[in-house]
Amino acid sequence: MTPLGHCRLILTRHAKSDWDDPTLPDHDRPLNGRGRRSARALGDWLASRGYDPEEVLCSSALRTRQTWDCVAQAVFETRPDLRIEPALYQAAPETMLRVLKTATASTVMMIGHNPGIAAFAAMLPARPPLDPQFRSYPTAATLVVDFQAGSWAEVEPGQGSVRDFIRLDGRS
Repeated sequence: MTPLGHCRLILTRHAKSDWDDPTLPDHDRPLNGRGRRSARALGDWLASRGYDPEEVLCSSALRTRQTWDCVAQAVFETRPDLRIEPALYQAAPETMLRVLKTATASTVMMIGHNPGIAAFAAMLPARPPLDPQFRSYPTAATLVVDFQAGSWAEVEPGQGSVRDFIRLDGRS
């Protein structure tokens, strides 16, 4: 739970997807084994630090929904509301911000795709993390960023304070 007057975003790129079936539409690609393991590890990491999402804004793609399903296996204090957002599929940063501004909980997790999510992550904090792979935002990368705002509608780029950044897949 974030303090009153604060909004916390947990911004996650989907975990590693499976490319075994070249005939499968991009939207329908599932996670591979490494992706499922990384997403479960991400859920455990979030829960161990008390980063409990109260609302999840998730792209409609299969790999993002499966990423959430694996993350959700962690033991969180709350059970978040899940909103499948078709606009987040391959979204530009401006679209991601517009969707985020509709959030109602103080701690929100957003699950999306590159290249938009990397650009969105880069524009949010006043100072980005020092991690050398932050700008590429590999699969399962997650930024936790806090905003001094009474609601998501007040959040603007460059206002965030980085709380944490983690990479679990290692390769993008």
